[in-house]
Amino acid sequence: MGASKFEKVSFEDALNMTGFGKFNYLMMLLVASIIMGMAFEIFSVAYLVPASACELETVSSQQGLMAGTPLVGIIATSHFWGYLADTKGRRKILCWCLSLGFSAGALASLSPNWIVFALLKFASSCGVAGTYALVLTLLSECTPEKRRFALIALTSSIFLGCTGLMAILTIPVLPLTFSYYIPFLKIHFNSWRLLNIIYSLPCAVAAIGISRAYESPKYYLSVGREEEALKVLKGIHLINKGKKSVFKVKSVTLDEESAGNNIQGLWASIVSQTVPLLKPPLLKNTLLLSLMFILVYFCLNPFTVWQPYIADGIMRSVERGQRNITFCQMLETSFDESTAQTENCGLNQFAMTIVFIINVFMAIFNCALSIVINCCGRKTLLLTIQLTSGVAGLLINFSSNWIVSSVLFIIFISGVLNFGYLSTFSVDIFPTYVKAMAVCLTLMVGRGSSVLGINLLKHLLVNNCELSFYLFAGLTFVGGLTGFLLPPDVKRKKSI
Repeated sequence: MGASKFEKVSFEDALNMTGFGKFNYLMMLLVASIIMGMAFEIFSVAYLVPASACELETVSSQQGLMAGTPLVGIIATSHFWGYLADTKGRRKILCWCLSLGFSAGALASLSPNWIVFALLKFASSCGVAGTYALVLTLLSECTPEKRRFALIALTSSIFLGCTGLMAILTIPVLPLTFSYYIPFLKIHFNSWRLLNIIYSLPCAVAAIGISRAYESPKYYLSVGREEEALKVLKGIHLINKGKKSVFKVKSVTLDEESAGNNIQGLWASIVSQTVPLLKPPLLKNTLLLSLMFILVYFCLNPFTVWQPYIADGIMRSVERGQRNITFCQMLETSFDESTAQTENCGLNQFAMTIVFIINVFMAIFNCALSIVINCCGRKTLLLTIQLTSGVAGLLINFSSNWIVSSVLFIIFISGVLNFGYLSTFSVDIFPTYVKAMAVCLTLMVGRGSSVLGINLLKHLLVNNCELSFYLFAGLTFVGGLTGFLLPPDVKRKKSI
């Protein structure tokens, strides 16, 4: 009776039978290394742009272009990586992405001017463009349903921890005074260039890790490779439960639409993967999630990019004794002083420590939320975070106490936690054969809006700071109201 009970089961039931243990912890470690590689490469500009300003002689508009370049690279290639992942496999494409990200990212350390730096960062971001979406897809397809949403939500904690670590790395590295002249490039290899190399290393480590990992068993099943899917599931079961436990599944079925017949030609194949997302029944979810990603990323990602810059300005104002003025007045006085060329293009070390503490606090807070996500529901959690973030941002301009303003600012930027919670909807509501494409597409749309947001925010912070908080916080609140249209949480009935 027991031997035949599980001979043929659905994929979700088979995955649940593999258990949750050592394999899943190793998978999360791999996911963390990939997210670190992506975060370090894309958000390195937040620290490298101000640090390189003196040597590369950049002005505010050029710095805005440099900071926005990585997101342009993401827009340019996310769709392509999503297509490749759905047709060639998650693991292989992740390895390609990370290898390209490391190569171009490390070469940026030898940039003779800001244009070359921006182009190389564009190339590296093209490489890591698909990593976050693809690793979320891979994680979701290798994790039992009961723990899936919690682990995906935890990726936001990993991301925040990585951005905090980036801030800490600037403290010992940027103050270094060494300078080695490279004649044929006519550059001085100094501290910010060393920091750039350090930021590129996680991509190399993650590429080695993913090359030795399992492919998604659900991907194998979606392309008709059932034997390979079963082999992966047995491997996961063996790692989690040991040799004494027998994996009784003999055949696995995928209870959703599959990819169908192969289509010849690259362009035709990409179109065939995209069209289902742009027509019923998937069109509604594609449009709604794209809008949500735009509202979340446009409003909050720019503050993530410029957070070191903002923290630096606030702490310089505090050190000068200018404390009983509004948040924006503190920033404006700091920016006014910095418009004159100074010899110090570094970042305030105490400010970087504060950035680290803020990001680690949000990472820990997100871990706590991830534990209760199954109790209160991911939709409720997302709406609460989004609406609270918007209200806090709108109140910043009304406080003349820098501590209160800083607390409100931290609550406002905590809306970045929704990057992870919103992604749980993307990996859940789309079928496997277009899942990676859908996740990449919605992320691409959101990050595309960030390019405009990054440049607009830098301009407003310098020229009309109060308006920046009214605009971005107001749209954040609108995003919370829009979130009510998201599909409700549905608990799948157990069949075993």
